[in-house]
Amino acid sequence: MKLVRYGAVGAEKPGLIDPAGRLRDLSGEIADLAGEAFAPASLARLAALDWSQLPLIGEQPRLGCPVGGAPKFIAIGLNYADHATESKMAVPSEPVVFMKASSSLCGAFDPVEKPRGSTKLDWEVELAVIIGQRAKYVSEREAPDCIAGYAICNDISERAFQLERLGQWTKGKSHDTFGPLGPWLVTKDEIADVQRLGLWLDVNGQRRQTGSTATMIFSVPKIIAYVSELMTLLPGDIITTGTPPGVGMGMTPPCYLNVGDVITLGIDGLGAQRQQIIAA
Repeated sequence: MKLVRYGAVGAEKPGLIDPAGRLRDLSGEIADLAGEAFAPASLARLAALDWSQLPLIGEQPRLGCPVGGAPKFIAIGLNYADHATESKMAVPSEPVVFMKASSSLCGAFDPVEKPRGSTKLDWEVELAVIIGQRAKYVSEREAPDCIAGYAICNDISERAFQLERLGQWTKGKSHDTFGPLGPWLVTKDEIADVQRLGLWLDVNGQRRQTGSTATMIFSVPKIIAYVSELMTLLPGDIITTGTPPGVGMGMTPPCYLNVGDVITLGIDGLGAQRQQIIAA
């Protein structure tokens, strides 16, 4: 299934994309796509519905973040060795974990704000994993059972805030709109091998990032198992899993985003995103 939340900011409704690519309303079946809505039993019930009987949405509404509520928004840094190298950082011996504010989540086509005082606004195409059931001290073997699905994430980063203003990376990762997610959540049954997905990102039509999840240092099951040792994962929690090389910080000379720039990005089987940079 491709699950979406559509409508105005703060008033999104649950929906799905049917096999013909049309948007269908799910609000008669479920209040929101949040929390326990991503549990296995809930997803199985939605999959078993006669989708042709769901209301068809004729217009093309805004697509919001496909995960509602206020989930934990967990990020893994430096999970591609060549990205660590371009960042002039050591290849990690275990996953680098940081948090992004859940208030940074937005839709895949929403504008991205350049914060006041920003001088080094950067892009990062990433695979995001959405948790479907409680995970605490799970093994790598058990980890796939805890996954509801996957989505594209653009881990927007303000490098000066992240690296030059002391403290945690969270400072440069959590401004409003710094977490475009979607356009939809693709349930895990639609992805044959999550470690064989191509990723790409363009800025103003020029290719900046090309990669594959096959080159991750730590696999998706390893990440889930590792994070579940540090905190309990709950349905609806999001883990974004790192970016391949090609970020602005790693270019010679570095190249950063400015108001008016357009980012497009995608991952095999998960669709594509587009954002324009605006002033905060």
